[in-house]
Amino acid sequence: MVEPNSLSRKLFHAANYSFMIALSLFCLLPFIHIWAISFSDSAAVNGGLVKLWPVDFNLDAYSYILGDSKFGSAFWISLQRTVLGTLINVLLCVLVAYPLSKESTHFPARSVYVWYFMMTMFIGGGLVPNYMTIKAYGLIDSLWALILPGAVSVYFIVLMLNFFRGLPRELEESAFVDGAGHWTILFKIYMPLSLPSIATISLFAMVGHWNAWFDGLLYLNRPENYPLQTFLQTIITQPDMSKLHDVSQMMNVTTRNVKTAQIFVGMLPILLVYPFLQRFFIKGIVVGSVKG
Repeated sequence: MVEPNSLSRKLFHAANYSFMIALSLFCLLPFIHIWAISFSDSAAVNGGLVKLWPVDFNLDAYSYILGDSKFGSAFWISLQRTVLGTLINVLLCVLVAYPLSKESTHFPARSVYVWYFMMTMFIGGGLVPNYMTIKAYGLIDSLWALILPGAVSVYFIVLMLNFFRGLPRELEESAFVDGAGHWTILFKIYMPLSLPSIATISLFAMVGHWNAWFDGLLYLNRPENYPLQTFLQTIITQPDMSKLHDVSQMMNVTTRNVKTAQIFVGMLPILLVYPFLQRFFIKGIVVGSVKG
């Protein structure tokens, strides 16, 4: 057995921390490079002089994209989708996971429902049937076409029901003795104790909704209804520079400035939210995955 303070243990920790720091830097460098380009002068960008710090700092690219009504509209649609989609995902996940976390003696059909949900992870209807279903319900070109198809995530349900199954049964039994019903137990006992798992699935849902772009192309016919990521995907290769009427702005902004500024603004909300949920993240994943 290796001693905790032995030389080999210290060398292992040093090598481990060095590797993780280097890996983190490699992950951060592309974002820093994008940030630097978005704040740099067009001449420096075209000359390939921008590395990890802005050259001839200016805000013209951000003035351009924030003044674009289409960008603002797409940003607002993505914000609505992320907030509503995350709330619906979490609520339905909790409502499904709670009964499925019960023992078969209390819920005899539990195994049938579990297998029913699990099968959807391996078998899908396909792209055309999904589109036909969305069209039949009259959701084409609406915000709900981006939210309702993925409202129930089986992966989230598995995480949450395993967390619920790990909670002491004595809490539920005591609540029943005191006259509480299932709704009271769920919302006043289970959910407050499940904040780590709820925060984890909320983070997953937020990232998924914010980064989704393909469903916008499928279900939305009008570009003005596109969420941000779909909007960026459609114009990132051909940004419309015709709105640059100021000569000084035309000199300081290039297509590459605009691209990087749009990308940076697009990922900024998730970067701001993640630190507030990080402390719940690891605990929620570990506890939700090992409880049986």
